[in-house]
Amino acid sequence: MSDLSSEENDEEEEAGIGEYDGERNAEGERHGRGKARLPNGDTYDGEYEHGLRNGQGTYRFKNGARYIGEYLQNKKHGKGTFFYPDGSKYKGDWVNDQRHGYGEYTYANGDSYTGEWFHHNRHGQGTYVYKETGSKYVGGWVNGNQEGQAELIHLNHRFKGKFLNGQPVGRGKYVFDIGCEQHGEYVQPEQDKGEGEEDLSLFVVPKWKASEITKLTLWTPHGENPPSPRKASLVAA
Repeated sequence: MSDLSSEENDEEEEAGIGEYDGERNAEGERHGRGKARLPNGDTYDGEYEHGLRNGQGTYRFKNGARYIGEYLQNKKHGKGTFFYPDGSKYKGDWVNDQRHGYGEYTYANGDSYTGEWFHHNRHGQGTYVYKETGSKYVGGWVNGNQEGQAELIHLNHRFKGKFLNGQPVGRGKYVFDIGCEQHGEYVQPEQDKGEGEEDLSLFVVPKWKASEITKLTLWTPHGENPPSPRKASLVAA
C-alpha cells in the first residue's frame, strides 16, 4: 500500500504573499506568531522566523488535509502529525518535508505501520498490522517493501524467515500454537517461458516446501534440561 500523498509537498512558499495577521520584525518580515491565508486557499497559524514558517504551527489545506507540528524554513521538520483527506494519518518524525526517522502511519482501511522511515518510505525495522485479519509483520523493510529477516504472525501460527519484495524466500519455519514446528524453504516454482517472453520470476509467488516437523522445546520440572526439538521428535517416534 502506498504512503505517498501529493498534499505533503503542496504547501505554498509564502514569502509575503496572501493575507497575514501577526507579528513582524524591524525589517517588516513575518516574525513571531501569526496567521496567514494563502492565495490557493490554504491557511497557516503558527510561528515564523524571518518571513518563513519556523517552529510550531498548523497548516490547513483547502482539500481538508492538515499538518500540526514543527517547521524549519518552511519545511515540515521535527515532530508532527499529518491528517490526510481519506482519513489516514501519520504521526512521527519529519526531515525536509518527508517522513523520515520513526513514526506511525494509520491507513484509511485500518491497517497500521509503526517503525522506521527513510525519505517517505517504510525503511528499516517496523511492524505492519493488518486490520481485517489481525495478522502482523514484524521485521525488515527496504524502500517500502517487506525485506530481510522477519516474523509474520497469524492467529494460531507464525512464520519466521526471510522476505524479499514482500514475499518469503529461502529457509524458514512455521511455528504452530498446538506445539510443533514445520521447517522448510520457499522456492520458485518452475515455469514454462516461451521464446521472446519477459522474465516473470518477479511476479510468481514462491511455494513452500516442507522438510521436517519437530516438537517445540518441552518444559520439564526439577531443573532438568529439556530435550532438543530434534531429540524430542525422535523420542516421540
